[in-house]
Amino acid sequence: MADQGNGMATEAADGTGARAWTEPQEALEQSRSLAQSSLGGDLLDAVIDRGELTIEVARESIVRALAFLRDDPGLQFRVLVDVCGVDYPEREERFDVVYHLLSMHRNRRIRVRVRTDEMTPVPSVVDVFPTAGWFEREAWDLYGIFFSDHPDLRRILTDYGFEGHPLRKDFPLTGYVEMRYDDEQKRVVYEPVKLRQNFRNFDFLSPWEGDGGLLPGDEKASS
Repeated sequence: MADQGNGMATEAADGTGARAWTEPQEALEQSRSLAQSSLGGDLLDAVIDRGELTIEVARESIVRALAFLRDDPGLQFRVLVDVCGVDYPEREERFDVVYHLLSMHRNRRIRVRVRTDEMTPVPSVVDVFPTAGWFEREAWDLYGIFFSDHPDLRRILTDYGFEGHPLRKDFPLTGYVEMRYDDEQKRVVYEPVKLRQNFRNFDFLSPWEGDGGLLPGDEKASS
């Protein structure tokens, strides 16, 4: 076990020599306390789980919350690592927008989460972290999460004219269109999806991998 700054690097239990990074509980509690005292009613939840701090803030307060986490001398989360979406179709506010921040100065990380639905925009944080521009475009493209005041909210990963948002859990696995190269037209063409055979669900049972129950044919061996 090696002490590195404000965290601990512990060797993995599998003996590979890989190191898993965990923050000291004291540092996590300090970050949570600063967030609770400064964000006030904007902070909806703050949970420490598996050595990680996750806070949830009100959607309309995300810009102020991230600016505080970046500028506070006791935190200094000045690197936006990622912005991603999570889809929970059964919820009224089905989407989580998750921001991962890193403090290089204090060697700490924090996860910030807000909730929204298909129609309600989340304020863009481009003015706080300019790198959020492409991340928010990805969330819009793949989930349909709208960000207000974004300077250029366009699709970034899917093709021109793409229909729907492919990481939503209600998006069909086959999609809506398929593309192929047409040798007669000498160009790529788009067509409605045509399945060459019915969708099949394989259980992949075998004597080596299975649920521990009877396999097809086992009843013959016992007769």
